[in-house]
Amino acid sequence: MRDPSLRRSYTLFRAFLREQSEPEHCYTLLARDAADQVERHAPLKGAVVADVGGGSGHFTEEFRRRGATGLLFEPDTAELHARGRVPDGAVVADGYLLPLADGAADICFSSNVLEHVADPGTFLSEMIRVTRPDGLIYVSFTNWLSPWGGHETAPWHYLGAERARARYRRRTGRPAKHTLGENLFALHIGRTLRQVRARDDVAVLTARSRYAPFLAETIPRLPGVREVATWNLLLILRRLP
Repeated sequence: MRDPSLRRSYTLFRAFLREQSEPEHCYTLLARDAADQVERHAPLKGAVVADVGGGSGHFTEEFRRRGATGLLFEPDTAELHARGRVPDGAVVADGYLLPLADGAADICFSSNVLEHVADPGTFLSEMIRVTRPDGLIYVSFTNWLSPWGGHETAPWHYLGAERARARYRRRTGRPAKHTLGENLFALHIGRTLRQVRARDDVAVLTARSRYAPFLAETIPRLPGVREVATWNLLLILRRLP
């Protein structure tokens, strides 16, 4: 699927809407799309790829399918076993303290994890540490003011996180998986871009709306508008020597 394009955006959005009933299809499609994005900047064949917070391993498996040495670091053992088996190359490890030497990875990858960590700056620093000079860091996240910022409680999070959680419980009869300030955090695009651009150890190759069908790189440049319209920010960084 050409990226960006209406066809790609529609296909991914349709798969996302069926995430709960068809998770294998959804995440396999998303993994292929992410691998395509990585390969615009660096070959996967022969590369060492660290997948940080990769859950049940769909991304790692796609990287391996394309010839990479894929290593999966996931702190939640339930996520690792979600598909009934532990993915090859999986290690139980926290993204704040990866069991890798400095510069051990050619590519460090993290999809939709940053909004779930309390200290995104430290998380990013650790990803950068384990990436070799001239290597790539791929990180995407859903910002809080995105229409999906509240995850399963969206878009009612615009009226307040607690109100959204209460509505979710009334509607479904069960508590929401995510709680603001515990396992979901109000991450904002402007602040994140300023923090990344202030660093002297990485260069920003792209900062774009991950799923937008057009104006993918323009939207994140618009203060205020970007906090709602970006939906999901994709950063691809180059590790500087």
